[in-house]
Amino acid sequence: MAKVCVPLAKGFEEIEAVTLIDVMRRGGIEVVVAGVNEELVTGANGITVKADTDIKYVVADELDMIVLPGGWDGTYALAENDTVQELLRQMKSKNKVIGAICAAPFALKKAGVLGKKYTCYPSVEEQIGVEGYIADQKVVVDGNVMTSRGPGTAICFGLSIVRRLVGEETYLQLKEGLLADYC
Repeated sequence: MAKVCVPLAKGFEEIEAVTLIDVMRRGGIEVVVAGVNEELVTGANGITVKADTDIKYVVADELDMIVLPGGWDGTYALAENDTVQELLRQMKSKNKVIGAICAAPFALKKAGVLGKKYTCYPSVEEQIGVEGYIADQKVVVDGNVMTSRGPGTAICFGLSIVRRLVGEETYLQLKEGLLADYC
């Protein structure tokens, strides 16, 4: 069974985090929600999520992927957290899959793991660097780096992760069950 870590920092975007966690778990992926410096993490819109563990206990060798939700405050916290940044670099060095949605590709850039092609929330590319930015795709895959645009593309992003880590058959069944024809 594939295993994915979703780190949550204060100010994370709830729609993205919860949707990704839900879709991946429905697809049979073991998802570890890792709090950054707190067990109860409050998102950008006041919704609090209880983490499974603290990010300091997450080990790259035990994961197949790490995926970061957006939300500016959460993204900045992930970009400034040494443990998260080191985990991202370890994932890249081990050729494991790295993902980010919305503003979170900014944290990938800071860690030096963002691919040459990416997408993100419109206007965030100005802080990341316009070169390589793709505005017209819900999900962009560049090698082992997967990125997506924002809250409205979270189901498509989750399904893309399921396709990558579990396979086409599960992806198609899940897509149909979620009525996600637009993905």
